[in-house]
Amino acid sequence: MANRGTLTLLILAYLLLSYSNGVTSVGPCRPTDITITQTKTNKVVEGKPEYTVSVKNACKCAQSRVVVRCYGLSSVESVDSRAIRPVDDEKCVLGGGRPISKGAPLRFKYAWMTPQDFPVLSSQIHC
Repeated sequence: MANRGTLTLLILAYLLLSYSNGVTSVGPCRPTDITITQTKTNKVVEGKPEYTVSVKNACKCAQSRVVVRCYGLSSVESVDSRAIRPVDDEKCVLGGGRPISKGAPLRFKYAWMTPQDFPVLSSQIHC
């Protein structure tokens, strides 16, 4: 009986720790709950089409330190560094690392020859 109680306690401790750090599949949210869409604005800047990017969090919990792959974020127009900022040659952080909440999308614009992909690499989940 003592072994069964110890095992139950260990399982509960593992689940509690997994849920509280917010980065495992046990928690209610995942970085894949962040969706990034972009559309052309019909504006042309220095011969390049302009795109509006919208970042939405579908999870009930806020997600901060959202990092996307951006390869330096190429643009012929200034990009709002409060919305997206390169951290190295490959990655960018969104919103200055601040939380992105459900119902409060983050938006920015850039102008380049083709739309860029911004796959989410990681985030910190706050429940």
